Amino acid sequence: MSNEESPAESDSHPNVPSVDQSDRIIPRNLRQSGDPGIEMLISTRVRKSPFWHLSVEEGCWRATVYNRMYHPRGMRTEEEGGAMAEYNALVNRVTLWNVAVERQIRVAGPEAEDLVNYVITRDATEIEPMHGKYVILCNEDGGILNDPVLLRLAEDEFWFSISDSTLMQWLQGVNVGEGFDVEIDEIDVSPMQIQGPLSTDVMEDLFGDEIHDIPYYGLMEGEVNGCPVLVSQTGFSGEKGFEIYVRDSMENAEAVWNPVLERVKSYDGEVIAPAHHRRIAAGILSWGQDMDHETSPFQVNLAYQVPDDKEADYVGKEELERQRELIEAGESPFNHELVGLKLGGEPIRDYAPDFWLVADPDSGEEVGYLTSPWWSPELETNIALGFVPVDGTDLGTEYLVHLPDEYAEEPGEPVEARVAQVPFKESVHPSAREKAKMDAEEEASE
Repeated sequence: MSNEESPAESDSHPNVPSVDQSDRIIPRNLRQSGDPGIEMLISTRVRKSPFWHLSVEEGCWRATVYNRMYHPRGMRTEEEGGAMAEYNALVNRVTLWNVAVERQIRVAGPEAEDLVNYVITRDATEIEPMHGKYVILCNEDGGILNDPVLLRLAEDEFWFSISDSTLMQWLQGVNVGEGFDVEIDEIDVSPMQIQGPLSTDVMEDLFGDEIHDIPYYGLMEGEVNGCPVLVSQTGFSGEKGFEIYVRDSMENAEAVWNPVLERVKSYDGEVIAPAHHRRIAAGILSWGQDMDHETSPFQVNLAYQVPDDKEADYVGKEELERQRELIEAGESPFNHELVGLKLGGEPIRDYAPDFWLVADPDSGEEVGYLTSPWWSPELETNIALGFVPVDGTDLGTEYLVHLPDEYAEEPGEPVEARVAQVPFKESVHPSAREKAKMDAEEEASE
C-alpha cells in the first residue's frame, strides 16, 4: 500500500470500516498481518489421520488444520517448484491426495432420508442409492454451514463427506428436537483422491474395466489389496478424478495407500496437496475462505442449490425463499457478492495469508476483499475469487487490489483488476450451475 496510513493500519479504525460488513455478526478479519513464518505445533490435541505418516514419508513439509485434523498442504518444496510443480502434475498426469480430513458422517436408519432431506437444501429423495450429490446445509438464517459431497449407499444410509466445519454435532442437535429414527455418527472411513487426466488409467489398473461404468457422482464397491473400499467419480480439482473411501481406515491405511501410490507413480504421478490453484480456476468454493455460516448461497453463485420446487420443509427454507423474493424484486439483502477477478501483479504462486483488500478505482476507498487468489498458467494472469459490493458485480467492472509488495507491480501500489467470468477454466465435469449457463448461452445463440 502507499506510504499514507490506510484504514487497515489505523489505530482508530483497526478493521477497515470502509468495507461494509454490517450484515455480518462476526466480520472478516481484514487486518493485513502477512505471513510471520510461525511453525505449526504438532500435538495430540489435533487428530492425525490414518494417512498422515504416509504423507510425511512422501515429503510433506507444511500442513494446516482442517476438521480438527492435520492436513498436508505442501509436498514439493520451493526448490522443487513448489505448488505450481504440483499443479503441473495434476493437469498433465495424475496425482494422489490425502483428504482423510473430509470426515465421513453417517446417517443411517429407517428415517435417514427424512432427516437428510430436512437438513439439505436440495431434494434428497431424488438421489438414488449408490449415487452422490454436491449439497449445502444452511442454518435458519440461510447461512451455509457446510457444503459436503453427500453419498447415498442405500435407501436407509447416507454419508456426508464434509468440508471444514463441524457437522456431526449439529446433525445430532437437530435430531434431538426432531426425533427422526436414525443413528448419526462419524465412521472410520477415510478418503483419498486420484485426480488428473490419467486418473482413469490408474483406477482401471486397480479396479478393472468396471471403473468405466461409474457415472459422475456414481458409486461402486470394491477392494484394494483385500481391503474394502467405496469408489466415487468425484473430486476437488475440476480435472478428471475419483475418490477412494477406505473402510476401517485406521487398520487398512497402508494396505490401500501403498498399492494406489505405486500405480500413480507408474504413470509418472505423485502425491500432492489439494490443488487450490485448480479449484479456483474451476470456481469451486472453499468453506471458511469463500463462504461460511454467515454467507447465503445467493451471495456465492450457489443459487442453484436452492430449488424453488422443493415442497418439503428444510432448515433455512423460509429465510432463503425470502431472500430469493427480494433478489427477484431487485432488492439485494446483502452488501457483497462473490465474483471472479482477473488482476495484475507478479504471479501469485502460493496461499494468501490475508484477505487482500479490493478498492474503488475512483475514490481509492477499500470496498471488498479477495478470498482465494492464485496464478493461472493457462490464462497467464492472476485470478481470484473475492467479495465486492453488490452494485459492482457486472463483468468488466474495474477495481484496484492491494497486494503485498512481493506480488505488486510497484511496491506500495495497487494493481488493476476486472470482474471476470467464472469458471476461469472449464471443468471436465461442469456443475449444474455451469450446465445451466451453457444451456442459456446455447439457446441465446440459436
